[in-house]
Amino acid sequence: MHDDSALIASRIARTYRDRIAPAIRAEQVLIELDAWEAPDEPVPFGAVPRDGFRPIASGDAWGRPWGTTWFRVRAEVPSGWRERAEAGTHDIELVVDLGFIAGQPGFQCEGLVYTPEGSVLKGLEPRNDWVAVDAAAAHVDVLIEAASNPDVGSDWEFRPTALGDKATAGSDPLYRFGGVRLVLRDREVAALERDWSTLEGLLAVLPERSTRRAGLLRALERASDALDPDDVPGTAAPAREALSPALAAASPASTHRVAAVGHAHIDSAWLWPVRETIRKCARTFSNVLDLMDRYPDFVFAASSAQQYAWMKEHYPELFARIRERVAEGRWAPVGGMWVESDTNMPGGEALARQFVAGKGFFLRELGVETTEVWLPDSFGYSGALPQIVAASGSENFLTQKISWNETNVMPHHTFLWEGVDGTRVFTHFPPVDTYNSDLGAVDLARAERQNAERGISDLSLVPFGYGDGGGGPTREMIETGLRKRDLEGSPRVDFLRPDAFFAQARAGHPSPATWSGELYLEFHRGTYTSQARTKAGNRRSEHLLREAELWATVATVRHGAPYPADALRRAWETVLLQQFHDILPGSSIAWVHQQAEENYARVADDLEALIAGALDVLAGDGDQEVVFNAAPIALHGASALAAAPTRADGAGSSVREADGGYVLESDALRVVIDADGEIVSFVDRRAGREVVPPEGRGNVLQLFRDTPNQWDAWDIDHHFNRTPLAPARTAAIRIEGNAVVVEREVGRSSVVQRLRIAPHGSALDIETTVDWHERQKLLKLAFDVDVLADTAASEIQFGHIRRPIHANTSWDAARFETVAHRWLHVDEPGFGVTIANDRVYGHDVTRRARAGGGGATRVRESLLRAPVFPDPEADQGVHVFRHAVSTGGVLDAAAEGYRLNLPPRIRRGRPVEPIVRIDGAPSILVEAVKLAEDGSGDVVVRLYEARGARASGRLVPGFAVADARRTDLLERALESGSGDPLALELRPFELVTLRLRRA
Repeated sequence: MHDDSALIASRIARTYRDRIAPAIRAEQVLIELDAWEAPDEPVPFGAVPRDGFRPIASGDAWGRPWGTTWFRVRAEVPSGWRERAEAGTHDIELVVDLGFIAGQPGFQCEGLVYTPEGSVLKGLEPRNDWVAVDAAAAHVDVLIEAASNPDVGSDWEFRPTALGDKATAGSDPLYRFGGVRLVLRDREVAALERDWSTLEGLLAVLPERSTRRAGLLRALERASDALDPDDVPGTAAPAREALSPALAAASPASTHRVAAVGHAHIDSAWLWPVRETIRKCARTFSNVLDLMDRYPDFVFAASSAQQYAWMKEHYPELFARIRERVAEGRWAPVGGMWVESDTNMPGGEALARQFVAGKGFFLRELGVETTEVWLPDSFGYSGALPQIVAASGSENFLTQKISWNETNVMPHHTFLWEGVDGTRVFTHFPPVDTYNSDLGAVDLARAERQNAERGISDLSLVPFGYGDGGGGPTREMIETGLRKRDLEGSPRVDFLRPDAFFAQARAGHPSPATWSGELYLEFHRGTYTSQARTKAGNRRSEHLLREAELWATVATVRHGAPYPADALRRAWETVLLQQFHDILPGSSIAWVHQQAEENYARVADDLEALIAGALDVLAGDGDQEVVFNAAPIALHGASALAAAPTRADGAGSSVREADGGYVLESDALRVVIDADGEIVSFVDRRAGREVVPPEGRGNVLQLFRDTPNQWDAWDIDHHFNRTPLAPARTAAIRIEGNAVVVEREVGRSSVVQRLRIAPHGSALDIETTVDWHERQKLLKLAFDVDVLADTAASEIQFGHIRRPIHANTSWDAARFETVAHRWLHVDEPGFGVTIANDRVYGHDVTRRARAGGGGATRVRESLLRAPVFPDPEADQGVHVFRHAVSTGGVLDAAAEGYRLNLPPRIRRGRPVEPIVRIDGAPSILVEAVKLAEDGSGDVVVRLYEARGARASGRLVPGFAVADARRTDLLERALESGSGDPLALELRPFELVTLRLRRA
């Protein structure tokens, strides 16, 4: 028998494309309209002038980059349309083509439709271009706020462009107006289109010679016969009848089940600035609300409390409607964080505050507590996160990004994720491998095919809707999902809230496997380094916030000074927003990072003023010279969390020229620097140990070609190691005061370094100033260490993680660039070396052969990159890095990290006793001291065990306490026994929050 399936499939495809889809819009009327262009930044609805509008026609150019144009649309509904609309056979719609271009929604022009009174109707996107008109309306009167956002990368090409910087984007129009039409939409044809699309989609995923596929081909062929190409509306009903048996065929009991969750992953900044994200949220959320009015089963999940807060501030009417749907249960706030944050680089307290701010907003404003952490697109997940999730009162975790791994495939999709402290959180990776699904056959087949737990758990989650740039679900997606609730050949689709999905997933998989440690993304490793100024601003802001909260708390408790809660909250919200996973990682357009740097400068000014005010209160009229030390760990006799009189350091440091090099010495160290400015000897005098291996070097600047295969700002690919460039050239070296100053040239850039013994005498401080003028280059600072280390300990939130240095397995080899916070430590039994920093996150640690036998370790800090997309001017200019090299254990490493990032403040005044201290356990560190979020005046202390070992100690308050309780991150009391909450018995890396009510 002749196989004519290809011919049938061709006919089916053409019938859909050329006959059915065009016939949905039965009649159309082009509308004349006019437009007004805002002169600069967007204006609110109330500021749009009544006059000043000019006619605009289809084909006219409009929209300078990042501009806003208001279109005024007025039209009469044609006679006869209303009768058909009121009869329920047709819908009247306004269809708008702003000049949409091919490509994904969210990366080009968009619009928001208003009534003449200023109420939001819905958003306009390339694939969501319609606005409903009331069936009884005789005329249409709306305004459209259109954003002419440039398409700067939706097709993922390497396209360095000036459009990402408003200052260089120019003013030439980007789009040609496509026109506005009043349309009569045929409901029966629209239903046929979804029937047809749903079944035709299955043809692409079913086995070539399967019975079901053959049946679908014949059903669609019969429907093609029933459809009159000259009268599609008149024959749509018999065509649908021909398809009804195929649509009614039920799936077998063993079919994979899909929890379809409406979603719109909206990046809080990326290829657009934050101000545009606010408008993207309004467009997307108004679309969702419109769909909820039409589809009672449709549910939607949206994360990021910041985005809800924007709606409350800028679109209060829209926020009120969202609040109603949340109360109804169909709109699900998820995530519990202020934004979908990066989790690699925020410090411990900052990551905790993502949940304090996020869950606090949801509880306060929406009356809900989120139980799941929703991070589909962040670039890897810290091993500290499970404990933070649990401490926030959340239970479940979702991401999709690990499916992007370049080398290894994660072995599970539903499992328990165990953090560095042993806390486990129930985790799901949607096997659909996208957070932008359309519920089409290809996506759902992939979800079933890739589900690693098939045979154990038959359920997975599918987030559907256009994302990244927003847009969200469409009515076509929902209609597709409704047809797949029980359809042979497709996974079963249920519209579920995320919490309902997790409840079912837990019940259906009571004994999941466990994955221990961080969820390292084998991709986007360059995000630890790109946009160094943004990273420096984050690091500095985190520590200024620590100081401001600490000293303000002491001033309030000891002297009754007003606590600046509102100012601190504003500063935190700015910092938390900028930890979003395309801002802090350095993967946004220039405009985003320029604004981030401006915001960090403003935060620094505000916090410095708060700190100065608190210190004025604390110092009083004393005349001693005192050191205010906000660090939680005492360093060489310094008082922690206190202000103590200054003292001579007693280090006996000196610098001299000798034997063609330079020698820096103290009681603890002897460091030799050669004529090139590199360290050739580093002797720990107390241990009698040389740190630099034979033929090794420290303080070596290395420049590499940095041309990633795919994503410039995101990626460092392993092949960079094979393309080193000319070594740094030393232009001058000299002694200035107590430092050796080295002037170098590397590539087209200049470097000035100052090397000196630290004031306490036990570390070498290196200040590196780089005037950077490279393109697609990577600058690393390398140290050879005479330690045979198996692992490297890298500081993460509330502790550290040990990663293997070897590359024995593909998993180990893929971790060729890793993240650390303030310090990285390598050791062998009895001896260790630390490299601490004040702004670096990217590192690599490798084993190297040691001259004379054995092995040594090389530690390299990634200082700067120069990607050209999405910001072609990334990191150009001057940067200052501070490092410290020292010996000791991990607590010594922690002390050096705090010293570099929390420089002491010296002023005249009176000593100040610690507000709290830890007795009996040097490894228990106080991370934050603040007043309670509820304004009660209670003192909140957050602390953790830092060594990775069990510890016993006691928190001793420096004020009278009426009551003490252990709480979660949101400062809610936890159930506890009758023991003393100030007596601390901590497991390794345990995080504890204590709430102290003042007497």
